[in-house]
Amino acid sequence: MRITKVYTRGGDSGETSLVGGSRVSKANARVDAYGDVDELNSLIGLARARLKDPEIDQSLSVIQNDLFTVSADLASPSNVEVPRVGESLVQTLESMSDHYNAELGPLKEFILPGGSEAGATLHLARTVARRAERRAVGLAEREDLNSQVIVYLNRLSDLLFILARTVNHRGGAAEKLAEFSRRV
Repeated sequence: MRITKVYTRGGDSGETSLVGGSRVSKANARVDAYGDVDELNSLIGLARARLKDPEIDQSLSVIQNDLFTVSADLASPSNVEVPRVGESLVQTLESMSDHYNAELGPLKEFILPGGSEAGATLHLARTVARRAERRAVGLAEREDLNSQVIVYLNRLSDLLFILARTVNHRGGAAEKLAEFSRRV
């Protein structure tokens, strides 16, 4: 039996390697951005574990795999050759959004995140996608970044909202409208 160690000790000093070999602080904006995408991917995995809908599970599987391309793009300076986020990945998200949104009623008010466990987890994943998008925007303000990464994360957060609503709709979990505080 071959045992492979997971630890390398290379990050013990607070640095990590980007794709291409350059070393940066673990507090670097690139590391923050792809770290949020990694968290998002794990959260989508948790949502899938709670799902009972094979169609949505398959869509989330596609997204999880595409998030590795997003991470590679974020972890790689522009002069390094890696798979990059392109229009086709964004179009896939738009197509999924249109497909799932077609079965939902129009949304006229804010809803509370929640519903079923899978639906609530997808609502949480949406917020992590928004954070990853904000980190990518911040990174793009400092360094060269593929603009399609930001577009992809924006569309993904929209899709995750739609998927949360769809999971709850298909599972019979009613949406609860937000009640703005009337207390003074």
